[in-house]
Amino acid sequence: MTSRTAALHESDETVAEAERLRCLHALERKLLWLSSWMIHHANHVRPNRDGLKVGGHQASSASLVSVMAALYFDVLRPEDRVAIKPHAAPVFHAVQYLLGRQERSRLERLRALGGVQAYPSRTKDTDDVDFSTGSVGLGAAQTLFAALAQDYVHARGLASADARRVRMVALVGDAELDEGNVYEALLEGWKNDVANVWWIVDYNRQSLDAMVSDRLFGRFDTLFEGLGWRVVALKYGRRLERAFRGPGGGALRRWIDDCPNSLYGALTFKGGAAWRDRLKAEIGDASGIRELLDSQDDAGLHALMTNLAGHDIESLLDAFHSADDDRATCFIAYTIKGYGLPFAGHKDNHAGLMTPDQMASFKRSMRIADGAEWDRFAGLDVPEETLQGFLDAVPFAGRFPRRFDAASVPVPARLPVTIRPTMSTQDGFGRILYELAGSESPLADRIVTTAPDVTVSTGLGPWVNRRGLFHRHDREDAFAAEHVASAQHWRMSNRGQHIELGIAEHNLFLNLSALGLAASLFGARLLPVGTLYDPFIRRGLDAFHYACYQDARFMLVATPSGITLAPEGGAHQSSETPLITLGQPGVAAFEPAYVDELAEIMRWGFEYMQRPDGGAVTLRLSTRTLAQPGREMSVALAADVVAGGYWLRAPGPGAELVIAYAGAVAPDAVAAYEAILEDMPETGLLAVTSPERLHDDWMAVRRARISGRGGETRSAHLERLLDPVGRDAALITVTDAHPATLSWMGSVAGQRIYPLGVDAFGESGDIPELYRLHGIDEDAILDAAARACLRRA
Repeated sequence: MTSRTAALHESDETVAEAERLRCLHALERKLLWLSSWMIHHANHVRPNRDGLKVGGHQASSASLVSVMAALYFDVLRPEDRVAIKPHAAPVFHAVQYLLGRQERSRLERLRALGGVQAYPSRTKDTDDVDFSTGSVGLGAAQTLFAALAQDYVHARGLASADARRVRMVALVGDAELDEGNVYEALLEGWKNDVANVWWIVDYNRQSLDAMVSDRLFGRFDTLFEGLGWRVVALKYGRRLERAFRGPGGGALRRWIDDCPNSLYGALTFKGGAAWRDRLKAEIGDASGIRELLDSQDDAGLHALMTNLAGHDIESLLDAFHSADDDRATCFIAYTIKGYGLPFAGHKDNHAGLMTPDQMASFKRSMRIADGAEWDRFAGLDVPEETLQGFLDAVPFAGRFPRRFDAASVPVPARLPVTIRPTMSTQDGFGRILYELAGSESPLADRIVTTAPDVTVSTGLGPWVNRRGLFHRHDREDAFAAEHVASAQHWRMSNRGQHIELGIAEHNLFLNLSALGLAASLFGARLLPVGTLYDPFIRRGLDAFHYACYQDARFMLVATPSGITLAPEGGAHQSSETPLITLGQPGVAAFEPAYVDELAEIMRWGFEYMQRPDGGAVTLRLSTRTLAQPGREMSVALAADVVAGGYWLRAPGPGAELVIAYAGAVAPDAVAAYEAILEDMPETGLLAVTSPERLHDDWMAVRRARISGRGGETRSAHLERLLDPVGRDAALITVTDAHPATLSWMGSVAGQRIYPLGVDAFGESGDIPELYRLHGIDEDAILDAAARACLRRA
């Protein structure tokens, strides 16, 4: 290549770069307009029937416009996965609208039924949301576990052929970093040497009610770097950087660095004249400052003083493209909340909305004509065909939809398990997984287990002995190497199938969520199984709900449970968790008493987790050893077990009493039933394997009847079970849980209900003592039967 040819080539590249930046700036401007107008339209234009403020966070959206323009229109690849800052949802939808992936009608219905959601939702939005986000830092933490899931599927060779390793990107509001679950996730990420994660912190230094503490960024630096992350501070834009190199630049930089967040916000809101007065008063005597101030009019000075890197496309592009390896990276992007809007910098702008007059002025400044508010290119100084050509070539637009499909994993007709005469359901769970681990079935190869430091005490130890621990890097078992005897032979390698976590239940659910989305994210069907002590569902409940809201598919095994964990005392006992799963959408919840029930439920569960209309599965198990029924699991019995209940002893004609039990109280229910038989031989004994399945089915049938959508031709499973029992019969329900878990059953056929359960804190004791204390033992059931008979008489 001659020198002339090289010069021409360089000139062409310069022209192309300038054109690229011109398009990016134009689209940045359009994102600010569309996101602001979308919110304004929802609050001031669209009819409002109920008088409630619709909201929409114009200021929080504006602070991330430049970052999102740089990411979506230049940096991101189609395979990259992004968790959007919740309050920037309108910007995300505006991006999708410009890319042709969102309909105008949905934007017009922001925060309304059938429109784009208030916060990005995998299941409710239609424009390819990767991770649902809310206002509690869960989206950011989710990206860490998505990166871990990506490591897992690639290390084991399970990823789709066209799924390469990609970045997990989180756009994080700085106030979200007050959430404790964020730091639990960061520590777990460090333990697992997580890679391919970017967190971009929208450091606008404002939260809902206040300004963020000064110098907090220094704490962020130290924390992230201590956990192995690269930290990139994006503080000053190019215009300010040039000013720092000129007359008065050093003094100006020191003044800005020392300026309190609240003062910087107030001056930003007041504008150029306020900047000038303050700078003159505080550093006016410094060399070069007068010259610098005299070189700017008020508008120019305001633009200079607010030229933070988080609003500077060129600075953002340089930083993002420079981080071209797989190291976890935190970008601290200094921004201004409400940047470009009339309330920029004001401490009250979080829930602020532009007034109609302010919007009219903003609209004029954006050069938007009446009727052109939704036009994709109105008001821009770049020709429409140029912008459309640019958008067509954007890397992120190269594939849509971006979600993968994954083939289902075959599940055998029966799961292998050797049932001993007496067993607990926790023991049965461990045996089922142990026998699966010894097989070469596709099912066993796709199961991945995880636990928050309770692997052994929840029955997973034998599985891990056979299938090993997962980590990106091989690690030697020092005890085995030193020939020290141990029941745990845990090899750690990138071929293992168990992910050991620290004691942080939020992390368990976020890990299950990521693994349970692997089919969609990476084209790899996984069947995640997580274990924890039943009471600690409460500790991770927010993340549990979040995982279900995203439609993540997993099996949660909560064991031990209830006051049946007798010696452990009230801190480790539980009563309300069945009510949690009863009310949690997206979950099929079971509490089997016997191991053959458990085996059928797990088999069904692995299928259900893969069905398009399926969901997650929870199993509430126990360490109480029960005599097993020694029966054949017929097709009809299996169907009843997964439907939620069956007659362990069917009622006779004219039955006046039914005992219905769930879970570990089975021996007490059986003993009471047998004691009653001599006097009341028609009594029935109903085994409830899933209060949740029975309740959901009943409610679905009721809704169908009310709406006239076919409910008249179908009966709920519990209705069919109770059909042989007259309305005058009494139901005694008993469970090692809150009595409300089963007390609703009396409403199904209008029968009198005598609910027994645990509605007080537990304490240490043995099972007979605690069952008697809380009124769920054989004697309590017999007392309830006596009361029922007396009332009937």
